[in-house]
Amino acid sequence: MIIGIPSEVKDDEYRVAITPAGVRELTSAGHTVYVQAGAGEGSSMSDEEFERTGAQIIAEADDVWAASDLVCKVKEPVPSEYERLGARPGQTLFTYLHLAASRECTDALVAGGNVAIAYETVRQPDNSLPLLAPMSEVAGRMAPLMGAHHLMRPGGGRGVLVAGVPGVRAARIVILGAGVSGMAAATLAVGMHSDVYVLDRNLDRLRDVDHHFRGALETVASSQHAIEEVCIDADIVIGAVLVVGARAPRLVSDALVEKMRAGSVLVDISVDQGGCFESTRPTTHSNPTFEVHGSIFYCVANMPGAVPHTSTHALANATLPYTLSIAAHGWRNAVRDDPALAEGVNVAAGHVVYEPVAEAHGLPFTPLSSLIA
Repeated sequence: MIIGIPSEVKDDEYRVAITPAGVRELTSAGHTVYVQAGAGEGSSMSDEEFERTGAQIIAEADDVWAASDLVCKVKEPVPSEYERLGARPGQTLFTYLHLAASRECTDALVAGGNVAIAYETVRQPDNSLPLLAPMSEVAGRMAPLMGAHHLMRPGGGRGVLVAGVPGVRAARIVILGAGVSGMAAATLAVGMHSDVYVLDRNLDRLRDVDHHFRGALETVASSQHAIEEVCIDADIVIGAVLVVGARAPRLVSDALVEKMRAGSVLVDISVDQGGCFESTRPTTHSNPTFEVHGSIFYCVANMPGAVPHTSTHALANATLPYTLSIAAHGWRNAVRDDPALAEGVNVAAGHVVYEPVAEAHGLPFTPLSSLIA
């Protein structure tokens, strides 16, 4: 199979979908790998490194898309890429998609007529998300760091040192959600000696959090009342809520933000799925924040893109086994053999085959089983 790796074109996105080590695994298995020239530069990986492990360097993105049976990316296609989606009939796209938050991208993939497999909805029988987890960990660990920066006066905040000093209290950090990104955020927040509160609706999960941190933070059963109580006095609020494949619930209203301290910071990790704050809108690393009622909103839609070397290696380590399976067997056989990968198929042959996406946009839903029988 021919696997294509185009450069990412989304604003401030420096990751690449494969490492030189991944190229070697694919070429050793007899596949051909096309990497667009310069695709790895943002992640500190040169064309020469890719060539040494067997990749062929292709100058233009159009040529990579047109020649490849399987295209691996990091982020969802943007409008400038939509015309490439139908360039090669039967092509498979393997990337993060977050389609429940984008009707435009969903429509483009349906019109393209090929197969789109989303990293973020590949789901194991235990409900774990093996291809979302690495980036959730990166974003989770970044969130308190970004919040701490913007809480300082040069970052637009109240001028609070997140760790405090003897005699002066540390910042209060509220984390909404105790999943992978929430736990990663809590790890950094506790490490920075902050006053940390973690909210979740799952009491068993909160017990695990309490046991893991040995009382170093507070766990709170999530409800609208509880969210309002802890957020009003918060210095940093981190939204880390995920509903797999669906739009994130709105948990923090503008009315609540208005009651919070001026100069507080809200970091929305859930922005890719529409965000869990009422005023969330995607921002970029070049222009990461905006103000709502005197509070600073940090809603960068590709947070791990700020640390592309780390992120690319973490992502490629997780995606490579699935890429090898699709390349070896074709997408139909690969998803028949692996129910977790089947969960990742969002669009196929002009049909929406992932129900939460169809529900999010009021589109017809076609069961994947009817297309691969």
